Amino acid sequence: MAKDNDKFVHLHLHTNYSMLDGACRINDVMEYAQKDNMPAVAMTDHGVMFGAVEFYKAAMKAGVKPILGCEFYEAPGSRFERKSESHQSAYYHLVLLAEDNTGYSNLMKLASKAYLEGYYYKPRVDKELLAEHAKGIICLTACLKGSVPQLVYLDDIARAMSAAGEYQDIFGKDNIFLELQDHNMREQKKVNRGLMEIHRKSGIPVVATNDVHYIEKEHAEAHEIMLCMQTGARLSDTNRLRYATNEFYMKSSREMRAIFADIPDAIENTLKIASRCTVEIDFKTLHFPNFKVPEGHTEESLLKELCYKGLKNRYGINDPDNPVDKREKMLVDRYRYEFSVIKETGFIGYFLVVWDLIKFAHDNNIPVGP
Repeated sequence: MAKDNDKFVHLHLHTNYSMLDGACRINDVMEYAQKDNMPAVAMTDHGVMFGAVEFYKAAMKAGVKPILGCEFYEAPGSRFERKSESHQSAYYHLVLLAEDNTGYSNLMKLASKAYLEGYYYKPRVDKELLAEHAKGIICLTACLKGSVPQLVYLDDIARAMSAAGEYQDIFGKDNIFLELQDHNMREQKKVNRGLMEIHRKSGIPVVATNDVHYIEKEHAEAHEIMLCMQTGARLSDTNRLRYATNEFYMKSSREMRAIFADIPDAIENTLKIASRCTVEIDFKTLHFPNFKVPEGHTEESLLKELCYKGLKNRYGINDPDNPVDKREKMLVDRYRYEFSVIKETGFIGYFLVVWDLIKFAHDNNIPVGP
């Protein structure tokens, strides 16, 4: 077993759920983490939480602690603005990790609202949304496309410090880390120097990550082919989207400790963050969405009212509480039995969701079946 001073935890990793960008199969991630005795590993796919359950189950099976996260796209202003002329200026990157179940719930809410309210080139959040759903979340300042690193790269340390301070205000003083990456790129080395300056001036801690997009170094070429599929380019195209180096792989703990040997706190903080992040997903209980009922109703009373309307419209039963003949009594008894089963099994909200979907389809002349 690796000693604590030999360990490292990847906190920035893209699985195959980062569509046509992440080339890490979840089972391969867990196999590598086991082999390297990594105590935990994070999933931070681009703008989505689709892979969270699969990732969680695979990690638990492998005996590796799962850290559920997401690399969000953050609008430079309001998520409702659509002014940027190109996707490069339409968003920044921001890595958020769930510290607990509340944080996990908030990540899912952010991901959903980013699609529903902020989609422009990418599903985007903004600081208003982040503030609404900040509880239980640890924030990392992301790669070169993060707002803080970009300001550092532009030599605007003052504004970069201000931007980092905004994240502190949103997530809490102890819940933001300046993210250091080193993929042997000149731009990153410059940004790392600036981030360390901010660290010294502000006291905001640093953390080391590798922007993992594939498992082994030799997978870089396959990843380039994937990027060509994403952009419709050819490998022979000179101006195609490509990564600057082949260092975006799942490096070993020893490799990461060697890269950041001069900043040991950046490595140790990966372990501290991992120890803080504990999400427990309950697979034994059925989880249904809460159906928003009209004022004066509960889910049960609304479904009962709909059933009464159905009994009247389909079978002509005007008063189900007082059936007038054997036929009506038989139908009402059947309704009462089925309603009791639905209630006892906790499916009332589910039936209301399905009713709402079918009603929408009927109201909009959309065929439903069978």
